[in-house]
Amino acid sequence: MPEIKTQEFTAASSNAILDPKLRRALDRVAEGFHVARLDRIEEVTQQTWDSWKDQARNIKVHTIEHLDYYLDLLDKNVTAAGGHLHFAKDSDEANEIVAHIVRTRNIKIATKSKSMVSEELGLNPVLEAMGVEVWETDLGEYIIQLAEETPSHLVAPALHKSKEDVAALFTEKLGIPYDEDIYHMAATARTILRDKFMEADLGISGANFVVAETGTLVIISNEGNGRLCTSAPRVHIGITGMEKVIPSMQDLSTFLRLLPRSATGQRITSYVSMATGPRRLEDEDGPEEFHLILVDNGRSKILADPALREALYCIRCGACLNICPVYARIGGHAYGWVYPGPIGAVVSPMLVGLPQAKELPQASSLCGACREVCPINIDIPKMLLDLRKKTAESPDTSLRSAPEIERVLARLYARLMSSPLLLKTAVKFGRFAQKVGGATPFFSPLTKDGKWIKNAYLPILSRWTKSRDLPTLPDKTFHDIWEKELSRDDS
Repeated sequence: MPEIKTQEFTAASSNAILDPKLRRALDRVAEGFHVARLDRIEEVTQQTWDSWKDQARNIKVHTIEHLDYYLDLLDKNVTAAGGHLHFAKDSDEANEIVAHIVRTRNIKIATKSKSMVSEELGLNPVLEAMGVEVWETDLGEYIIQLAEETPSHLVAPALHKSKEDVAALFTEKLGIPYDEDIYHMAATARTILRDKFMEADLGISGANFVVAETGTLVIISNEGNGRLCTSAPRVHIGITGMEKVIPSMQDLSTFLRLLPRSATGQRITSYVSMATGPRRLEDEDGPEEFHLILVDNGRSKILADPALREALYCIRCGACLNICPVYARIGGHAYGWVYPGPIGAVVSPMLVGLPQAKELPQASSLCGACREVCPINIDIPKMLLDLRKKTAESPDTSLRSAPEIERVLARLYARLMSSPLLLKTAVKFGRFAQKVGGATPFFSPLTKDGKWIKNAYLPILSRWTKSRDLPTLPDKTFHDIWEKELSRDDS
């Protein structure tokens, strides 16, 4: 498993938000995806779009509730097609399955199409330690590999990079003249990777969906690398989460309408590649062996939690990232692990453990935009609130997101607001402090001209007052007006 830095979210996000280059990159690309998505929805009408979303959600709900049945069906059909299905309980077991195949098949070169689950497992370092050349073949992933970074977006892994960044990277790593022309850079990468496709012994792919009734692995992409990875090498290993299973090809058609429109605003992607087992005798190409590894790695824990089970419906379109005001300002790396954005703030705590990722559920304004754009109608804000509740109410003090002093203040505030007498007294005291505050040493740092000062020095509440005004108390409260004026019987 790759290094987990979710516990560093606060510091990482503070640094990211001050990076103007990152902000420009995020504004340019994410907004473009969102606008294109709206255009595609307008083409088909909102009513049709909502109907597709309902269909997709119903399919996911049904599949996850009967996951044991469909996993068993998938196993039978993958085997019937001549392939091998492996279940991995965690990252170590998944990596060992791949390592065993590599050792016994004398693998020297591996090409990879984009796979977030392989990032989750930390597969590349495992293969490289065995002496295997590993080549990412998705252009974005190839850029990230050269930069020795991790993806920052579910769909566009190099979204945080400008064309100038990539040009400088290609000059440094590939030794070519500096050239900002996007087409020339893409052609350079294509030329280098073409030879690797032909030399590779092993092709590794993710899967957008796995069809239980046929044992078929489905890859949706805009580059031909996915098809080359699955067909050119003599061994193909597909790696994906167990939640990617869907019942039938008919169900697949629903998701093929939703995913491209939600992800990049396309009617359909350039390539929809399907792999069912190894090559047959009559086939002209294809791998000699096909292995499908279904990874649990914490997903059973999500499945067992009724409040968080919805997270398994996610099809990784990235629409929630493209609309999220938090992601738009800090990017994906600040989240500290593989899955960024709103859905990452839900999934990561469940996969790496809430103690390590307790800050992520706080990384949301709860505006609800992620829920509105989700093609599966996943209620992400509700799940974030549930995770916040788990941290707030945990008996483990180290797990609680709020320090003890804030919890004490919250209890005092609750006591204050539940007592009319105490509240009335506090309001009178606060109004007095506003009026004379500037003339007294104790209140002078907090008030000016009869108003509370924004950014007032309140050590315990400093995080709050840095970005929020303390409300000015009125001369008369509603209770004052009611007691003295409105409650009179004028009849």
